[in-house]
Amino acid sequence: MEKIIDENKQGERLILETKDGNTRKLFIESYGCAMNFSDSEIVASILQNEGFNTTQSLEDADLVLVNTCSIRDKAEQTVRKRLEKYNAVKRSVNPKMKVGVLGCMAERLKSKFLEEEKIVDLVVGPDAYKDLPNLLAEVDEGRDAINVILSKEETYGDISPVRLNTNGVTAFVSITRGCDNMCTFCVVPFTRGRERSRDPQSIIEEVNDLWNRGFKEITLLGQNVDSYLWYGGGLKKDFEKATDMQKATAVNFAKLLELCAQAQPKMRIRFSTSNPQDMTLDVVESMAKYDNICNYIHLPVQSGSDRILKEMNRQHTREEYIELIDNIKRIIPDCTISHDMIVGFPTETEEDHQDTLTLMEHVKYSFGYMFAYSERPGTLAERKMEDDVPEPVKKRRLAEIVALQQRHSLYRTQQETNKIVEVLIEKDSKKSSNHWSGRTQHNTVAVFPKENYKIGDFVNVKITDCTTATLIGEAVGYSDNN
Repeated sequence: MEKIIDENKQGERLILETKDGNTRKLFIESYGCAMNFSDSEIVASILQNEGFNTTQSLEDADLVLVNTCSIRDKAEQTVRKRLEKYNAVKRSVNPKMKVGVLGCMAERLKSKFLEEEKIVDLVVGPDAYKDLPNLLAEVDEGRDAINVILSKEETYGDISPVRLNTNGVTAFVSITRGCDNMCTFCVVPFTRGRERSRDPQSIIEEVNDLWNRGFKEITLLGQNVDSYLWYGGGLKKDFEKATDMQKATAVNFAKLLELCAQAQPKMRIRFSTSNPQDMTLDVVESMAKYDNICNYIHLPVQSGSDRILKEMNRQHTREEYIELIDNIKRIIPDCTISHDMIVGFPTETEEDHQDTLTLMEHVKYSFGYMFAYSERPGTLAERKMEDDVPEPVKKRRLAEIVALQQRHSLYRTQQETNKIVEVLIEKDSKKSSNHWSGRTQHNTVAVFPKENYKIGDFVNVKITDCTTATLIGEAVGYSDNN
């Protein structure tokens, strides 16, 4: 639940430039969170070196891959429907086509896909993408292939991702993999394994490479970025066994943020996702220190009730969360905060629900990702708790927090009217080809007339109007970042 699902990107097909000499065709679709889309870029890079070019035609593909998500049941059902479509094409049009499942569903449903349902040829877990050449050789010989072993070391730090479907302006840079937080509602620790951090040198090299290729903004990406800790390799849980020298030279997330900010002073830097129990104030102080680190934090809380937080195995209380928010606002008064919220978690009462509403009133988040609880197979909640909140109650509570969030979102965007804000142009506005669309450093979408500006420009925009989610304004000139 804590991973942001961008509904506009679900099922997006990857496109890359044709590499001369490659003769095989790859069709790849991605579902789920930003980490999955980032992983698809890694897979494409590996397969490009194995003779594959991408195709948008399913019927022509030699290899069809779907990168999957297990966070919500809806995502799994969508993927199953796509697998049915792939197999229908395989039966009727292209019998030589091979079908594979990547990512979190691959790890969770490995035997079901291969042995019971026999709907795929290839199953590859999130830590096994480097094994794709060997697995494809097995498939080419007519055998099913599987590798879902979860690694304690793999970070893909040595692979330069092929940037696909990109606007050439913004990019994800993966810094951690896996998660050690055993939230009872979440399947990620079981599908992506233990938490490990990537070598900071390889991260900086990737950031520099992106800047040299014209990218203007990066998002440092991980299941839990605040847990980033590099001390020469190894799991975070083993840090206590590190040598004195390793401890003295270790790089935590606050330090990594500073290294990135210093490496490219004009590149905007974001990060996602944070966890309240792991976020320390030195991260916020690093943000305040550097103008190019965006004043925006996605800080999932999940519930405003201490009792429900304990049932979720969240390692923070309501009071600790509020104290963290208050400290963020003290250090960075204009910092934008967004959230994840789950309603209808097992045993949630009306009193618990009211606690969530009062927490939202205190923080007044700029926006959020809100869900009714759905039981995920394999999680601690599914194994040990009864999904006992009736569906109509879940829907009503969800509607109430969505309505409250809409009010707060409008309140936050109205605070920006009559101000001049910096906007990084990313694309055409959805509603008008005569307007640009971009984001402020606070991660709010802004639209304004195109005039003579172009994608990738940093532009100062005077905000004249707004909706709950969008700022509307007029450009007043280039910002100092150009």
